[in-house]
Amino acid sequence: MFSNHLKTANQHEKKNLLILLLIGGLYTLGIFLSNIFVNIFLWKQSGEISVLTIYNVSIYLTQTISYIIIGKYVKKIDRVIILRVGILIISIFFMTVLLLGDQASNYHFILGVILGAGYGLFWLAYNILVFEVTEPNTRDFFNSMFGVLQSFSGMIGPLFSGAIITVLTGNKGYLTIFFISFLLFFIAVICSSFLARRKTEGEYHIREAIKERKRNKKWKYILNAHFFQGFREGVFLFLVGIWVFINVQSEWVVGVYNFIYALCSFIGYQIVAKFVKVQNRRIFIITGSIFLYAGVFWLLVSTEPFHFYLYSVIIGSFLPLFFAPYSSISYDVIGQAKNAKEYRVEYVILRDIILNSGRTISLIVFFAGLFLFQDELWMKYGLILFGAGYLVTSYYIHLITKTN
Repeated sequence: MFSNHLKTANQHEKKNLLILLLIGGLYTLGIFLSNIFVNIFLWKQSGEISVLTIYNVSIYLTQTISYIIIGKYVKKIDRVIILRVGILIISIFFMTVLLLGDQASNYHFILGVILGAGYGLFWLAYNILVFEVTEPNTRDFFNSMFGVLQSFSGMIGPLFSGAIITVLTGNKGYLTIFFISFLLFFIAVICSSFLARRKTEGEYHIREAIKERKRNKKWKYILNAHFFQGFREGVFLFLVGIWVFINVQSEWVVGVYNFIYALCSFIGYQIVAKFVKVQNRRIFIITGSIFLYAGVFWLLVSTEPFHFYLYSVIIGSFLPLFFAPYSSISYDVIGQAKNAKEYRVEYVILRDIILNSGRTISLIVFFAGLFLFQDELWMKYGLILFGAGYLVTSYYIHLITKTN
């Protein structure tokens, strides 16, 4: 497969791509096994949507702070080490949940802080490494293959977890899948030792990336695009799973829902990898964003498992159209920015700070709405409001692709 798509890459580049994909695959499998069920685990203990909101706010807020603090040292410390520490912290999160057990919801803010720190370090290092080991001619392939791995993990993870939780009553099932996730992250740490050590010369100048926003319209537009991407994801990444569970009251249905979504996404990413080109990226992104938002209105009237399964087909089919080319455009804009080789770290960090700022702000807005509306009504309003984020993102992508 690599020989067909990466003819211009040398053996060293192929090795780094394979290892990075393996680490990403282990990470996503660990997350898909447990992430949605951590939210359900906390929901079943507390019964409060506000607890889940605060938990997720603390994740993204800490992740953003991690980017700001650690970003200063990322040029002085090997990114592979930062990646490894991030995975270790995520492992500590799952061990903490295991130890807390029935008391986990009482420490939801602290748990969010731990997980957010792990996410921050992992994605800070991973995104920089992706930019460094890929080139414009290998970027679409890498992002599509990573999407395939995410989809494969999404098929196996939630379905396996749903089955385990259904068979093992009480908290035994939850604790079992949290432990398996811990083991997967531990293996990812071992795999990271095979990545080539990378250091960037020079001082850290985040202001250069900020100044570029005024000089470079494409950079300004891609930052705006990432903010509205985050504006959707902050709420959607936890609310949709909870919405499904509240309506069906079954972890097994949640697992099947995610399996169908991941299966369609798995197929979708392979199709995108075959047909997406630099010249047609915009069409893919706009088409995907329109159908993803239209699907929200079907979700709102869904009450039966079959309805949710159909929604999972919609989002699983059209998310790859949006994300694979969108990720490539984002990295290409960074590559074309002023002094990209010297300031690539700053560009990636600022982009991710903006992304997580969008996620944090959307969750804060959602939390405020809980005081103004009845919970279930505000959840519906929230899905409509925040669901429009990808549409706004596609508008900025349109501006980027038409800008000379």
